[in-house]
Amino acid sequence: MKPLLIAAALLLVPVAAPTAALAQVAAATMPNSFDAPAPTARAAAPAIAAAPTPANPRAEEVLREIIAGAQAGTIDYSLMSDDLAARIRSQEAAIRPLIEGFGPVQAVDFMASQDGADLFAVTFSNAATQWVIGFNETDKVAALLFRPAE
Repeated sequence: MKPLLIAAALLLVPVAAPTAALAQVAAATMPNSFDAPAPTARAAAPAIAAAPTPANPRAEEVLREIIAGAQAGTIDYSLMSDDLAARIRSQEAAIRPLIEGFGPVQAVDFMASQDGADLFAVTFSNAATQWVIGFNETDKVAALLFRPAE
């Protein structure tokens, strides 16, 4: 199945490894052999990473609302920028039956953020998908994209 573009996004979200760039950790350190002898190794305390959070705290809630609206045939266009609403209206006849066919939402999991847009894994009863949602300066959804999960 080819990815379906609901609206043109102004950014690209790497999917193959969305968090690889965010989780770089040094594997070891080397002492400077020209100075004093290397200090004895100490047990390192385990690092506690902060759980990543969406760029927009409303992203999951709004995404769930848009998906529910598409499945019910009542998309709330007031959540979207005028440009995005026009694009979705023009594609609604093709997209709505597809989203309805995914079945009920079983899980929505935040994956990563990049350049102000959020990536979510959305699992339905009949499909696994990835969704990108981005907001403009007036807190309206300005970018929305979904595709099959990889």
